[in-house]
Amino acid sequence: MNHTHLELTGVGISFPTDKGLYSALQNVNLRIAKGEFVSLIGHSGCGKSTVLNIVAGLYQATTGGVILDGREVNAPGPERAVVFQNHSLLPWLSCYENVELAVRQVFKGLKSRREMRDWIEHNLELVHMSHARDKRPSEISGGMKQRIGIARALAMQPKVLLMDEPFGALDALTRAHLQDSLMEIQADLGNTVIMITHDVDEAVLLSDRIVMMTNGPSATVGEIMRVELPRPRDRMTLAHDASYHAYRARVLEFLYQRQQRPAA
Repeated sequence: MNHTHLELTGVGISFPTDKGLYSALQNVNLRIAKGEFVSLIGHSGCGKSTVLNIVAGLYQATTGGVILDGREVNAPGPERAVVFQNHSLLPWLSCYENVELAVRQVFKGLKSRREMRDWIEHNLELVHMSHARDKRPSEISGGMKQRIGIARALAMQPKVLLMDEPFGALDALTRAHLQDSLMEIQADLGNTVIMITHDVDEAVLLSDRIVMMTNGPSATVGEIMRVELPRPRDRMTLAHDASYHAYRARVLEFLYQRQQRPAA
């Protein structure tokens, strides 16, 4: 891997509550190389989404900070595109128009109208959604909506793609198709991806490294595991691969033995 592209140093954040300050994250340190696919995994409430929101610039860290390509991150920006679990498409716009909205924001004055149109169509093609370009979100399935959400994010040409459980609400088969698409796209574009997931198999299948978070309050990085499975990766082949199962077992052990949920 090449030099550090994105760096989180000593990141902590506290939120005011009725009972005083709640420390959500403490001393989170992470260096991510360009083109790397990193998953964050941990129990609910361990601050995974908070880390992502700080990188997105939606939250401001109380301590420490985030540097992307030598510049401090302290506000949202198109070089960091977010894909949420609920696609967040505008229901009154077609699929094409939902992508167009992001493209206009980022490339106004930089691309001609024709270049913008070609670029939108190119990104719809990337996620295999050209056929549904004129449909509205209510007319397509959940998996298709997520594909449009991904196309919209990619169309911003971000340096970093931030994904907050992007396939969490989908059925297993749709999820598998989208994971395969995401692997293809990332191999093709070489985007840096940070993805939050609860799904151990998803994390092992997709990631170069898996960042395992400790439980909150004051959640932090517990362990980082490098996944050295050759790419391209095929889920059927990996189903019989001993090293795949060893990686999976290590994440499960971290989650269920070293990070047992506190008794309710």
